[in-house]
Amino acid sequence: MKILVHIALLFSLTVAGQNETLFEEANALYNQDRFAEAIVKYEKILSSEEHSAEVYYNLANAHYKLSNIGPSIYYYEKALLLSPNDWDIKNNLAFAQNMTIDAIEPLPQTGMSRFFGNILNKLSADGWAIASILLMALFIILFLGYYFSANTSKKRLAFTASIVSIIFSVISVVFAFQVKGVADGNDPAIVFSERSSVRSGPKLSDEEVFVLHEGAKVQVLDEFDNWNKIRIADGKTGWLPSSDIKLLKIF
Repeated sequence: MKILVHIALLFSLTVAGQNETLFEEANALYNQDRFAEAIVKYEKILSSEEHSAEVYYNLANAHYKLSNIGPSIYYYEKALLLSPNDWDIKNNLAFAQNMTIDAIEPLPQTGMSRFFGNILNKLSADGWAIASILLMALFIILFLGYYFSANTSKKRLAFTASIVSIIFSVISVVFAFQVKGVADGNDPAIVFSERSSVRSGPKLSDEEVFVLHEGAKVQVLDEFDNWNKIRIADGKTGWLPSSDIKLLKIF
């Protein structure tokens, strides 16, 4: 058993070393404006099952330089899934999205839903869970301060602060479940076809209801016989061939 463990460890270290070399080689090619060659190197890293925001980000940059709209947006979005607070990724994704043909206006939000949406998006589900744990720890400290303090005013202050911290801890738990629920319900994909006819049903004979182009982002709602039912940001739904899109959450 120890021999197998040592072999597995040696293999993983070898693969990591090879990927580090490939990453450096790909970056060097990118800096020489040899973007197509750099893409081959980055994709070789991904083929070894190593997924990192840095690799996806650099791969997206290389595709962007070659004006490959769909792949650049796809890999920026993949990088953002792994590093959701990275502003460089967000900025470059915005530049890539400006290259798309489709101008899809999101459904308008009410003031209250926009307000809560902005708060929820401040942290990931894990971030809200960590905040809840920290607030619970603060509650315990404050409650102990209340319990052992002999000063009346300090006891009152510690008690009030402990109540506030436990309330915010519970709110953070609710937010964590809310964010996780939204994330689990999302199944985003990017259109890779230069022009994709979205139809009323999962057949070529069904009516074309609208058209999407390379780089458009969709939410996959259902799948049937090599067709996907999708929804776009403005609320429109329809069916398109599964081969026209690439799912983002598959690593």
